[in-house]
Amino acid sequence: MVYDLIIIGGGPGGLSAGIYAVRYGLNTLVLEKRFVSGQISTTGNVENYPGFPSISGMELMDKFAEHAKAAGVVVEDKDVLEVRSEGDRKIVHTSEGDLEASSVIIATGAEPKHLGIPGGDEFRGKGVSYCATCDGPFFSGRNIIVVGGGESAITDALILSDVAASVCIVHRRDELRASKILRDRAFARSNIEFLWDTTLEEIVGDSVVREAVIRDINADEVRRVPIDGVFVYVGVEPNTGFVDVDKDEYGFIITNEKMECSEKGIFAVGDCRNAILRQVITAASDGVIAAFEAYNYVSGLNRSGK
Repeated sequence: MVYDLIIIGGGPGGLSAGIYAVRYGLNTLVLEKRFVSGQISTTGNVENYPGFPSISGMELMDKFAEHAKAAGVVVEDKDVLEVRSEGDRKIVHTSEGDLEASSVIIATGAEPKHLGIPGGDEFRGKGVSYCATCDGPFFSGRNIIVVGGGESAITDALILSDVAASVCIVHRRDELRASKILRDRAFARSNIEFLWDTTLEEIVGDSVVREAVIRDINADEVRRVPIDGVFVYVGVEPNTGFVDVDKDEYGFIITNEKMECSEKGIFAVGDCRNAILRQVITAASDGVIAAFEAYNYVSGLNRSGK
């Protein structure tokens, strides 16, 4: 079978694309390692998606999945290893063999970036975490460091402050990059403190995390801080290594406003492309646009008899 469209990734962008592609009459397949994907599924509380003043990330993704299933979107559990073009056909090489399609939408998102410091990888799962909703309950009554100052860092710092004895936000700048509403909430929490112009240099422990080595950038002073856990939010890395299209210096796929990549018939949506914002709502919008453009692309192939 040659599909009209294969969508790689089942997060907000991928499922939104799937819903619209099916409505356009495209023979569509979504490939995802898990039925529901996306970083948003690990977010504790979402307050900026229209129609839902407050909803957990997992609940929101469940609603995406329910809608996609009701619309007739077919999702299969396959690991994609490569995407390549052979003429007008796209070959999607998976762990279970090759699939063919006329068009492909890449919706594989991004993964949290590692710190790249001593102890960062060694203690992952032993006190180092990238997800407050996943691991926060293990740190009830403990002392925690959160590294970062963006939206994800402050959102999860607030979640952690509900269970931890103390949360120390280590940020290399002198102000937060998170939205004002989150900044105000964090500043109002009595058990959240801030270390400005500070970097985490090393994580020390035995079987679990025991200490953090931090550096005051301005004074160039290093000290050790007793700590039970470290939650890391220093950016993301796109999951794009399997496809050969134009990317920026960080590996994010470069697209135009139609979500088209440098390779005709391949589109990219959501966190894996070089977007200004990486939010559920923008990923969903990307998916809708890409599905429409994939429909136009496939219709053009059909009209030309290819």
